Amino acid sequence: MSLSVKERLVLLANDSKYDLACSCGTGDDTRRKRTLEGTWLYPVQLASGGTGIMLKTLLSNACSSDCKYCPLRHDGISNRCSLTPDEVASAFMDYHRRQWLLGIFLSSGIIGTPDRTMELLTATAEILRKKHSYRGYIHLKIIPGASRAAILRAFQLSSAVSLNIEVPGEKYFNELTSYKKFIPDVVGPMKFMSELTARGSEFSRIKCTTQFIVGAAKEKDSEIVRYMGSIYDNLKFKRVYFSAYQPPLQTDFTLDDGSNSARLMREHRLYQVDFLLRRYKFSAGEIPYDSTGNLDLSTDPKQRWADMNPQTFPVKVNTAGIEELLRIPGIGPTHAKAIVKKRRESRIRSWSEIGLKGRNAMKPMRYAVFS
Repeated sequence: MSLSVKERLVLLANDSKYDLACSCGTGDDTRRKRTLEGTWLYPVQLASGGTGIMLKTLLSNACSSDCKYCPLRHDGISNRCSLTPDEVASAFMDYHRRQWLLGIFLSSGIIGTPDRTMELLTATAEILRKKHSYRGYIHLKIIPGASRAAILRAFQLSSAVSLNIEVPGEKYFNELTSYKKFIPDVVGPMKFMSELTARGSEFSRIKCTTQFIVGAAKEKDSEIVRYMGSIYDNLKFKRVYFSAYQPPLQTDFTLDDGSNSARLMREHRLYQVDFLLRRYKFSAGEIPYDSTGNLDLSTDPKQRWADMNPQTFPVKVNTAGIEELLRIPGIGPTHAKAIVKKRRESRIRSWSEIGLKGRNAMKPMRYAVFS
């Protein structure tokens, strides 16, 4: 018996969980939520503050690729099904009418060829834009190996796009797939996406993101962070996401023999490093690692950096620049800005003057002075 559109949407929305190259956190207001029908709605951080809700789904979970880390690969275990562009657009607009949604995140397994898949993804976006006059948020996945023409069309219809790099380098990529090639299928398109969004360009408003599958190979954290730094500094992508590799229940290919808690902590530490690079003005070369080239799972990377650089402290709270203030453990962008603002009014004599009290004031106390 064939599945209804709603039943297929439930399956495809669930299979889209492997791609985190959009916003989704762990707090009550940033965690994904499941509807009564079984589809997933994902919170997205808004530039103006707060969050909006986004429907996330695949067009198809059938895939021509052979990525060893992916349960949707061509020989993987999955209930295969697909939706047409019209079915996805109509289902989204139905949800949109019943509950306000920020937008849609649309991806797919590779249906035949990358460009054929892109045709279906952009056709969905075009139906939403033209048939339904939808002017809201559309995030389209760029399929590895897509042509420049296909990528350009996605930019013309989207609010955001993403292409997942997955691993830090060709060596690891070649271990995981023979269907895709790292340089022409991933790096080349990412560079073209960067060119399209250059400052002052027609598509400079488009948000580009990517994702690493952490533990998809025997890569080191130092290699991931080096690539992350280049993605931010050279390609100017807006965000890098991380998804801890989750081994399937049955597999003849072991990618990572670490415990699940260790994999999730590794993902967490990489997100902390990402925050240091994006918000705390650290460079990729400053991030500390253990002797194996990996992040210390037991210690916050900012704390570890502070412990390894005692010559930097104590920081003089009343005269230090904002970048120096951001190096103090326990001080983030909000409190650093509060310090600068408070100093314009009067000399700061205690952490409580900027809202840090009790245990929250203990950590920075070791690394800063008010004199």
